[in-house]
Amino acid sequence: MATALLPRMAETADLLPAISVAERWYAVYTRSNCEFKVSTHLSTRGIEEFLPVYRSRRQWSDRTRELDLPLFAGYLFCRFDPHHAVPVVSTPGVVRVIGSGRTPVPVADSEIDAIRAICTSGVRAQPWPFLEVGRRVAVVNGPLTGIEGIVVELKNQFRLVVSVSLLQRSVAAEIEREWIQPLSFTPSANGVHQ
Repeated sequence: MATALLPRMAETADLLPAISVAERWYAVYTRSNCEFKVSTHLSTRGIEEFLPVYRSRRQWSDRTRELDLPLFAGYLFCRFDPHHAVPVVSTPGVVRVIGSGRTPVPVADSEIDAIRAICTSGVRAQPWPFLEVGRRVAVVNGPLTGIEGIVVELKNQFRLVVSVSLLQRSVAAEIEREWIQPLSFTPSANGVHQ
């Protein structure tokens, strides 16, 4: 009997790597101002998390200070298997995992990769209102090469806006005009392609 169990245990062990493949990135909604605390707790539990931050200068009456603030206030990202979400949702400060009803909806890997690239590139980034329409571009030069997003102009500075569709939030990073190339033509209001 004992020898009959060994092949089954070996088959089960072979399935373990396949379970980790089911892990995807999910957006986790936190209590107000608890993003850093939740990030630390998840990390301590051995759960892969990603809290994108940006540098902000804050002025008080007696001093000025630079702070790291979450790019997506109230949210961070976490990689886990949705069938084993209890360690995530039971983390202090976690309100819920973003999804449809009780079913978590994964964030596209390309969106996470784009946000990571912006955070590690060294370019200045900041939160930006979510954009659904606009001219899509690809970055072909500079530290963000390979990233796709929407370009906007603000006071003679160009910014690349990368959006996380699930959260309907965006991140803007300053870029040089020569770094980008249009992906497709977008009809303008007067019907002329831009």
